[in-house]
Amino acid sequence: MARFFREQDIDEFRECFYLNAKHQGTIRSLDELSLIMRSLGMSPTISELKKYLKDKGGKMTFADFLETIHTHNQVERIPEEILDAFKASDTTQRGMIPAKDLKNILAGWGEKLSSKEVDQIFREANVNVNGMINYADFVRIVCAPVPDYY
Repeated sequence: MARFFREQDIDEFRECFYLNAKHQGTIRSLDELSLIMRSLGMSPTISELKKYLKDKGGKMTFADFLETIHTHNQVERIPEEILDAFKASDTTQRGMIPAKDLKNILAGWGEKLSSKEVDQIFREANVNVNGMINYADFVRIVCAPVPDYY
C-alpha cells in the first residue's frame, strides 16, 4: 500500500496511528478508527468504519490501516459532494454565488468558521467580498492539497 502514498503522508499517518492505537499498535474499536481517520481529514460514516474494522477481523495493524485509507480515498469524493450541494441550491443554474452569501454559509452552517477564518479563505482564493463567485472554481481552490512549503 505504500506505493499509493507519498513518504510524508505515510509518516503523518504513522504518527497519528501510533498516537491513537491504544492496543499495542493495533486499532480495535470504532472510536479509535474514527478518531484517527477524522484527525487525518477524512469523513468516514459509521457504517464505513464498521465495515473497515470488520474486514480486518476486528483489529487493524498499521499496514491494514494504510490499505483502509487507500480504499476510503477511492470512495470519498469531498470536492464533488460540495459542488453537488452548491448546484442543488443554485436556482439560476449560472454556477455563481454572491460572496456575501458564501461568507454567511461558511460562518453559519456546519462547522462554523470565524470571520477571520472566512476572510483568510477569501484572501487565499482571491475572492472579492462584494462580488460573485464561481463556486466550481472556489471548491477547486479550497479543496486543493496544501503545498509542502507552508
